[in-house]
Amino acid sequence: MGTTLEKTDERAAVVERIVRQRPEVESVQVTIAGSGGGGVQTFFGGGSSNVARHTVTLAKDSDTEAVTQALRAAFDQRDDLGDVSVSQAGGGGPGSSQVEISVQAADQEDLRAAATAVQKSVESVGGTRDVANNLAAETPALVVDVDRAAALERGLTEPQIGAAVSKALQGATIGQVEIEEQRRDVVVHERPTPTTESAMEDVPVGSDLNGKEVLLGAVADVERQNTAASITRVDGRRTALITATPDGDDLGGVTRDIQAAVNATQLPAGASATIGGVSAEQQEAFTQLGIAILIAIAIVYVVMVATFGSLIQPLILLISVPLAATGALAALELTDTALGVPAIIGLLMLVGIVVTNAIVLIDLVNQYRERGLGVLDAVVEGARDRVRPIVMTALATILALVPMAMSLSGGGAFISQPLALVVIGGLFSSTALTLLVVPALYLLIERRREGRRAPRDPLAEAQNT
Repeated sequence: MGTTLEKTDERAAVVERIVRQRPEVESVQVTIAGSGGGGVQTFFGGGSSNVARHTVTLAKDSDTEAVTQALRAAFDQRDDLGDVSVSQAGGGGPGSSQVEISVQAADQEDLRAAATAVQKSVESVGGTRDVANNLAAETPALVVDVDRAAALERGLTEPQIGAAVSKALQGATIGQVEIEEQRRDVVVHERPTPTTESAMEDVPVGSDLNGKEVLLGAVADVERQNTAASITRVDGRRTALITATPDGDDLGGVTRDIQAAVNATQLPAGASATIGGVSAEQQEAFTQLGIAILIAIAIVYVVMVATFGSLIQPLILLISVPLAATGALAALELTDTALGVPAIIGLLMLVGIVVTNAIVLIDLVNQYRERGLGVLDAVVEGARDRVRPIVMTALATILALVPMAMSLSGGGAFISQPLALVVIGGLFSSTALTLLVVPALYLLIERRREGRRAPRDPLAEAQNT
């Protein structure tokens, strides 16, 4: 950042040579993008800021993580290449792969000071890498500050001066010409493009009231300044963006550490810092999926109420959901897998899967009771008859998900593995506990309900009196 196109091209070539030394690399595509510099008031111009992006294609079955770590180590040993960051495409899941901290302040100097302080705080947080500050990159620019009073004395206005400066820098388009079926503008420059302060001051910007040519230096101050390579505004306010890439899968933990570091940072008065990027997207996804889980539970409950004709028995069946969640979270903890969007989707799937076993069990128990069996006998017989099909169904689903849980299903493992682990853990715990907890709750509740419905003996009551 903040380098000329030629310098960026030289460094990009060095980076490409380092990348091609890896035997796993099949091809490298390099793209260099530039943006104009910044200025103030009438004129924006000067140098440019350029970024080289290398897109690397690895051979099939290559260890992407190992190659990434090796390239990072190689670039860390070089201090002549500028800021070099290495990341994996899609390595952090769908959407953005960076945590963004938006820093806002009313004053430009306060904004720069606040952004620098936040950047240092984020760099001190473990589990982050490639921390960048978009205000840190600067590009040289020639800044023209028009003296309005001097311009008016000579009969000139700021738009006139701006147009003259623009013509001196960009030339005048006098027409178009077609070359090889492509239209191109014909641009004429009356004199060499100014690149220094003195050359800019000698640019003629018009004539005064006496018809004498007026040079830019007579009506404006020209100086070289370093300005921000990019300008970001949020809700109309100048904003600095601090970005960091999580070095691992525990995005929630890294975000909490970053938030704590930002909260402890002393910012100038009126400055604020807000975390966004991939963490904000994840938080929004968690909220939406949480609402979806609640809606799914409500729909399942309504369907079961209509099926069983009872408000109490469906509540007994829904106890399978927290039982499944216990096993799902335990599976994530045992495998050191972060709770992300794929895992929440797995929990959403479990709502419908685990309730099925409880429905099959309680439905058979109700059938036995309709045939005249008591509550205890019906529960014992129902559990005995349903234990084999329930276990077989759960075991078949678990075994089918084992390849996904072991990342044997190919690409997209960052999505499929957490989902499979959640479903496997939830099925395991819900199957084991459903055969114990659900019958026990059913027995307790139905016995109490039968006790309330049992008719009282008047003779026994009279004797007691």
